[in-house]
Parts: sequence; structure tokens; C-alpha cells
Amino acid sequence: MASTGTTREQFPVRVLGGPTALFEYGGLRFLTDPTFDAPGGYPRPGGRPLTKTAPPAAGPAELGRVDVVLLSHDEHPDNLDDSGRALLADVPLTLTTPGGARRLGGGARGLADWESIDLDRPGGGTITVTGLPAIHGPGARELVEPITGQVVGFALTGEGLPTVYVSGDNASLDAVKEIAERFGPVDTAILFAGAPRFPVLFDGAPLVLDSAQAAQAAEILGARRVVPVHYDSWAHFTEGREDLVAAFTAAGLADRLRLDRTDTGR
Repeated sequence: MASTGTTREQFPVRVLGGPTALFEYGGLRFLTDPTFDAPGGYPRPGGRPLTKTAPPAAGPAELGRVDVVLLSHDEHPDNLDDSGRALLADVPLTLTTPGGARRLGGGARGLADWESIDLDRPGGGTITVTGLPAIHGPGARELVEPITGQVVGFALTGEGLPTVYVSGDNASLDAVKEIAERFGPVDTAILFAGAPRFPVLFDGAPLVLDSAQAAQAAEILGARRVVPVHYDSWAHFTEGREDLVAAFTAAGLADRLRLDRTDTGR
């Protein structure tokens, strides 16, 4: 599906640490995977705890209004921690996986692959949010999901607006190719990266895109701007800022990469 946007004007994206980013789009304010706890450990049954290593750049009280949370999944604290979970009660709408919506209740709504919801814009018109396929690990979905759970990505489109892709915790370039066929070229891709790994899972293969795969995804999507998230603030993320710069430079895409905490879109 071709982009419905009729302008290439971009918008600021504020990256707050881990997978969490805040942006205003079409008059609504969106927040991705809210993680606002202080550094510390999270027990993990049957394994070593997840360890948060850095605080967020801002706390929930500093965000202002949040209209919609785009939550890739609710089952892991590096995507929804205790403070982030508490924030959901104050947000009118949380879009997430169908299973996550059942677990969270309240204002949560699940989106299956390619399922869309239209949101009213304050000045008239609508924003369409479409649920997109995502696989939280290497291999076929039916083999990965029983281990790491269900994940959803998102496409945001609207008349006169740029096309936005929020990947969620996706490790599959095949899924990215499917998304590009329907929504490419993409104006802004908020790509979850960081190559998180656990030796006991999938022989230590990344559970989310590594830096080289993130560059491949950007090329597949034809992304004009790439805002990476999910590459810092947690000990199990094995690739960071320098790896992203190196990979995008090697791919000839360094001019598309935006690593400032607040990217103005210029």
C-alpha cells in the first residue's frame, strides 16, 4: 500500500531511554513502550534477573499529556516496567497485542496483524494505526512466540501526514519486507534495536534487530529518517550507539540515522 501522506514534513521525536519515545503526530501525543523505573534488577523465573542500568531522561510527571501508548508487548519489564504500568491508568488508549489487552484491561485494545483503528484528530480528520507483524526472536513465529511471547508493531498514517513505522521488539527482516510492501516508503522508522541476547535462548541469537539488521530494515523500508530506540539502559542489550553508527555508515545510510535524544525532524 502506498503512503497516504502528502507531505514530507517531519516531527520531533523525544527518546527517553530504552524503548521509550514520545512524539506528537497529527495533533495526538504518542508514547512507545513506557519504562520509567530507576536502575535496578527485575527477577526472572528460571534465569538471571534483567538489570536496568540507567534512569530515563524524564519521568511520567514531565511528559505532559499522553493520548495513546503504543505498547509492543506487556510481558517483559524492559518494555513495560512498574512505573510504566502505573502510567497506563492515566492514558485514554493503549494499543498492544490481543493477549496484552486482555491482561491489562482498562483502556487497552489489542491489534492483530494488519488490523486498524481510526483515531480522531483534534482539528478534524483521523489517524489510522495499523497493527503489524513482529517476531521477538530468530526463526518462525510458531517456534518463537511460545518462548518470548506475542509482539506487535505499528504503522501510523493519515491524510497529509508522513508514514510512521514503530517496529516493537521485532527480529524478523521477513516481517519488515511484508510491511514495506504495504506501507513503504516510510518517512520515519522508530526501530527497536540493541541486539538483546540470552545464552539460554536461541543459542544466544538476538531477540531484536542487531545494528546491521536495523540498517537493512531501514533500506528495505526506504526510510527517510530512522530513530533507534531499545539500545541502551539495559544490561542485556549487547549493541549500542557506536554499533548503530558503524552499521549505518557501512550501509551508506548514516544520513538517515537520528541519535539525538530529541530529534527535531529537520
